[in-house]
Amino acid sequence: MSEKILDLQGLTKIYDGNTVLDNLNLYVRKNEFITLLGPSGCGKTTTLRLIGGFESPTSGRIFLRIKTLQICLLIKDR
Repeated sequence: MSEKILDLQGLTKIYDGNTVLDNLNLYVRKNEFITLLGPSGCGKTTTLRLIGGFESPTSGRIFLRIKTLQICLLIKDR
C-alpha cells in the first residue's frame, strides 16, 4: 500500500456555536486523486482552509506529508 500523504483525524470546526465539520476522518494516499463534493454549506471550503492552514480546527489533527521543494526565485533586472 502507498503511504498516506494527508490524514485528517477527528476534525471538527465550530464557528459561533455552529458545527461546520463534525469528527471528519479522511486520508489520501500517494498518487490518489480526490474531490470534495456536496451542497453549499456542507464544509468543503472549511476543510480545504483547514488543510491549507488558513483556519485552525476546534479539535482533531491534520497530518500532511510534505517533501522538501527546491524553489527558484527569478528577479527581473531593472
